[in-house]
Amino acid sequence: MDLSGGIAMMTAKREDQVPDLVIFDCDGVLIDSEIISAQMLVTELEGLGVRIDLAYVARHFLGRSYPTVMATIRGEFGLDLPGDFEERYRTRLLDAFARDLKIMPGVAGVLDRLAVPFCIATSSSPRRAEFSLKLVGLGHLAGPRLFTASMVERGKPAPDLFLHAAAKMGADPSSCLVIEDSLTGVRAARAAGMEVWRFVGGSHMGPDTPEEPEDARPDRRFASFAEFFQIEPALGPKP
Repeated sequence: MDLSGGIAMMTAKREDQVPDLVIFDCDGVLIDSEIISAQMLVTELEGLGVRIDLAYVARHFLGRSYPTVMATIRGEFGLDLPGDFEERYRTRLLDAFARDLKIMPGVAGVLDRLAVPFCIATSSSPRRAEFSLKLVGLGHLAGPRLFTASMVERGKPAPDLFLHAAAKMGADPSSCLVIEDSLTGVRAARAAGMEVWRFVGGSHMGPDTPEEPEDARPDRRFASFAEFFQIEPALGPKP
């Protein structure tokens, strides 16, 4: 199914329109995983003679799918990755998650109180997403409300994943709100014609995160899920 057509005909969200669907990214939004993933990738690549730092990972890989990351490494460094690299990396990463992964502070309360439907759209693999959600007590969200990059032809920053999630949830893209942390994800949401808030409260970012470039400018930015219903009270339960 072609998910990229018709975007130009979408109408802009009205100022007084409450979203019909909230789409959450997973890594760096629901779970504080990005710093763990970045450190693991730096370590694994260093073992192959490729030296990058966390800033490089944030610039080039944040919000992108694993196949895209690996393709970039091959192209940038001319590295022919060992056949077992992916499996070894994924196994060690999940072991690190089992030790250190935490739910993002305030997320559980927001999800419990949301007055509109919500789902998850992530660049992670199904296995990693389901494992991660279960670790932090959100395993009940795996299933029909979990959408991964494996379900579409093009990952973020293309709009395909967000459009797919909206279609499956029965929501018009122009009435969706996306919660993202990465510039890649913000670009994907904008390309999908959706409102997007950027969360900068993960351990890999923070309130001092530089201002976004024009092509990745979110509608709002927030650093704590304690602010979520202050930004849009109508998303919460009625008093």
